[in-house]
Amino acid sequence: MINTLIEWTVNWAQTDYGTYALFLIAFAESSFFPIPPDILLIALSIINPLIALFYATVCTIGSVTGGIFGYFLGLKGGKPILERFFSHEKIVLVHNYFERYEAWAIGIAAFTPIPYKVFTIAAGVFYINFKKFVLVSILGRGGRFFIVAGLIQLFGAEIKYFIRNYFELFTILFFALLIGGFMLLKKLPIPGLSKGLER
Repeated sequence: MINTLIEWTVNWAQTDYGTYALFLIAFAESSFFPIPPDILLIALSIINPLIALFYATVCTIGSVTGGIFGYFLGLKGGKPILERFFSHEKIVLVHNYFERYEAWAIGIAAFTPIPYKVFTIAAGVFYINFKKFVLVSILGRGGRFFIVAGLIQLFGAEIKYFIRNYFELFTILFFALLIGGFMLLKKLPIPGLSKGLER
């Protein structure tokens, strides 16, 4: 199923609607869609490296907007909606991240392969300051997407050749990092893991 979704995502880069698809996938990934928008961002940037930073902007706006949607899902739906999509253990881990780092925990998930969607919904559930949430999301997601697009725009044909020939390997490595993010979220020793949620 994941391979099919990846192929479906990448195929949008070869259509006239690639930019719209990038926005929608970035939006959806921030709250429920399993495929990171980086895959389509890379494909579009390879095809049109001169406007790679434009794609990064679209991706950032879509992702942050989707994060805001996830925030309000958590805010209005409360713990039940969080518990419906994520395990209790993950919720406790995220809760403890917020206890220690407050809104800056969003930056960890926004920039790294740790699943951002868990944090966006949880931020609403745990009443993280909305303005800080948006600011840190912009910094984290923007930093991540602009680095990817900037490298493609900077190195042009060289990196285009590399990614085109090793795209499958690149995708596997990216998802290995994504899975590693899940494992990191579960394994990091965070005080209070066994106490559960207090709110």
